[in-house]
Amino acid sequence: MNGMARHCPPTIARGPAKSTGVQFAVMSSIPPAAGRLEPGRPEARPFDAAVPPTGEAIGKAAPPLRGQRPIPRWFGVLVLVSIATIFGANHVAARLAFDHGVDVTTAVAVRSLGTAVFVIVLLRFAGVSLRVPAATLRRGLSIGVLIAVQSWCLYSAVARIPVALALLAFNTFPIMLGLISWMAGGERPARRTLIAMPIALAGLALALDIAGLVAGGTGGTDAAAGAITRDAPPGFAAMLPGVAFALAGSAAFGLALHLIGHWLPAVDGRLRTLMFMVVVAVVASAAAGVGGGFSWPHDAIGWTGLSLLTVLYGSAITTLFVVLPRIGAVNNAAIMNFEPVAALVLGWLVLGQTVGAVQMAGGCIVIGAIVYLSVGRH
Repeated sequence: MNGMARHCPPTIARGPAKSTGVQFAVMSSIPPAAGRLEPGRPEARPFDAAVPPTGEAIGKAAPPLRGQRPIPRWFGVLVLVSIATIFGANHVAARLAFDHGVDVTTAVAVRSLGTAVFVIVLLRFAGVSLRVPAATLRRGLSIGVLIAVQSWCLYSAVARIPVALALLAFNTFPIMLGLISWMAGGERPARRTLIAMPIALAGLALALDIAGLVAGGTGGTDAAAGAITRDAPPGFAAMLPGVAFALAGSAAFGLALHLIGHWLPAVDGRLRTLMFMVVVAVVASAAAGVGGGFSWPHDAIGWTGLSLLTVLYGSAITTLFVVLPRIGAVNNAAIMNFEPVAALVLGWLVLGQTVGAVQMAGGCIVIGAIVYLSVGRH
């Protein structure tokens, strides 16, 4: 998820998050209850707003249209697993594009512009007004800059290390969000969060092979592109730049979620996504202009990857908007943590990327800790 937007009718209370759920795109999501409730406000419900694990579509989406029937949970779970797989495929397609001439800035700009078009069509079809108050627009555009940083960092990680490991490192953003909220004067992280944090970090250390158990601390890189070779699971030293990008993206996304919970709690998630995607597209295009222009694919495979990453991300986030209001995000957000698993399988099938058994075990620990953090009572 990526990185998506989810849905929730009640206003989220102001204040920091006690614990968070993965919505995206992530599922990556804003914390179900963003802190203490203000006097007189109803209890906040965790999110009916979709956010992809890549994290651009964040917030509350419109309630279901009249006459829509809820989707059976078993079918909704299958749909969400499919969406998580599509989000994982989006990142695999991005790596395919990177390996064939596309740079990170070009990929971010094209994907963001394509997603903005998807969301505009969705909004027009649903009859949602595009008007927002000036103050809300300013805040949304400011957060959009953080989302641009997050997008660039995550794709930079995907370009350098195996896709599944990049997503695992990025998916620590619920922990980042809890820490940021606490440092900003919010409540101390809940007991469940304090339990999940060290477990997730220990699993991440295994997944990234910090101790050199898999590759002995070594790993090949492409001298020209800085990309990890496919021959063997890379060691931590070779992956360090990509890991740093993924964690930086996680921190940027955590800060964005914190600000969204305070500044934009009542804005339709589709409008949030549109604002963010427009900002990301503009920032990426400006960066390309300063850096000498866009870097387009060298061959048909590269064009296929660039096209797929745009279509897959846009279609997945749009589907989330349609599905989540009808099955509820509260008890289903954790399903989106299937994305790194999907990316692992697709990365092996399409890119020839491999990870060792120890790294797989570490990945399972990370996902388990995040699911534990996501599905608990808030």
